[in-house]
Amino acid sequence: MFDARADLKAGDPFPSLTTAGLVGDLPVTDGKVLLVDFWASWCAPCKASFPAYAKLQAEYAPRGLVIVAVSVDENQAAYEKFVKSLHPPFVTVHDKTQQLVSMVKVPTMPTCYLVGPEGNVRFMHEGFHGEASEKELRKEIDGLLAESTHSR
Repeated sequence: MFDARADLKAGDPFPSLTTAGLVGDLPVTDGKVLLVDFWASWCAPCKASFPAYAKLQAEYAPRGLVIVAVSVDENQAAYEKFVKSLHPPFVTVHDKTQQLVSMVKVPTMPTCYLVGPEGNVRFMHEGFHGEASEKELRKEIDGLLAESTHSR
C-alpha cells in the first residue's frame, strides 16, 4: 500500500485532518500545538502510549496542546474495543479508509507528529519508548507552546 519510509518530515505542512475522511469528531486545531498519533489496536507500544498521552493531555491541554489519536485499524470493532477499554481523555478518530495514513506515509505503529501552530511538522517520533519518549515529547511541547505564546 505504501512504502515503509516516512515522507513527511520536519518543516513539511501536515495534511488537513478535516479533509482526510476520518471517522469521529475533530477538535479545532487552528493555531494550536497538535500531537497527531497514529496507532492500531493490535500494537502493544500503542497501548502503552495512551496513558502517557493522557498525562500530556491533562498537563498541556489548558495551555493549547491538542492531541488527536488516529486509528489505522481496518476493523471498526477492534478500534471501538480498544477505545472503550482505555477511555482516552483525548480525541480518537478512525482512518477507516486509510486515507490519512497513506498521505503521511507513516513508517511504523505508533508514530506521532508534533505540529506547530502554523501547521508544519516540527518533530516526529517513530515507536513509543516509555519514559524516554514521554520526556522528549514534554521538552518539545514546552518549546512549541513557549514559541506560540511569544508569537501572539
